[in-house]
Amino acid sequence: MTLRTYLIEDDADARDTLAALLQQQVPGMEIVGWGDNERSVTHWLSSNDRGWDLAIVDLQLREGSGYAALSWCGTRLPEQRVVVLSAMVSDEVRQRCLDARADAVFDKSSEIAELVAFCQALALTPDRVFPGG
Repeated sequence: MTLRTYLIEDDADARDTLAALLQQQVPGMEIVGWGDNERSVTHWLSSNDRGWDLAIVDLQLREGSGYAALSWCGTRLPEQRVVVLSAMVSDEVRQRCLDARADAVFDKSSEIAELVAFCQALALTPDRVFPGG
């Protein structure tokens, strides 16, 4: 089963490294696109509302904020998942993201393994719906 993933990350090296890691570690992972600024990200998401299964959102973008993408994803389809991967995760930021309907929040510096495990579990879940989610 394919896990169509859209990456929201403004650092090209970080984006390329993350994409390579996920495609290597997660069965069926397919990167369907990426964005590095608020405007392009929200445009892509609104133009491709059925073209992705997972969005991985960095909160700091080249222009604008990942919060706008996270907010837009609040209207996503029930089987679509959105996670935040950011270097600026605090308890307050984590709660703000969860309140905005993020399915999970991961710290770039210490929770990459947890992100990979989340994606692996998601790739193996046919309906993309986790208990409680």
